[in-house]
Amino acid sequence: MDILEAGIRIIAQPPGKKLQNMMQLSGGEKALTAIALLFAIQNLKPSPFCLLDEIEAALDDNNVDRYAKYLHKLTKYTQFIVITHRRGTMAAADRLYGITMQEKGVSTLVSVDLLEDDLEK
Repeated sequence: MDILEAGIRIIAQPPGKKLQNMMQLSGGEKALTAIALLFAIQNLKPSPFCLLDEIEAALDDNNVDRYAKYLHKLTKYTQFIVITHRRGTMAAADRLYGITMQEKGVSTLVSVDLLEDDLEK
């Protein structure tokens, strides 16, 4: 058996559920378990930079808000670039960047600095 091709078995116990293999969880529970593992690693050994691509897409609105608040706490040691379509995640961001196409074939970068009010005080 090649150790580099071995799998990882994750056993999790979401609130109110029995201990079970991660593959038996719902999409939201899988996402929350993976996010919890990522955040645990970040707490143990923060990386200076992290790119997250729609990792909270399967979460309900309450858990998106919890995710966004906790992610904001981790910005003390790590800079995050987050790709998302979720309102709760965007509301917790410092800056937003987006691409719009008002004319066919012409893309335009749109940015919003949500810290601007804090900088003026």
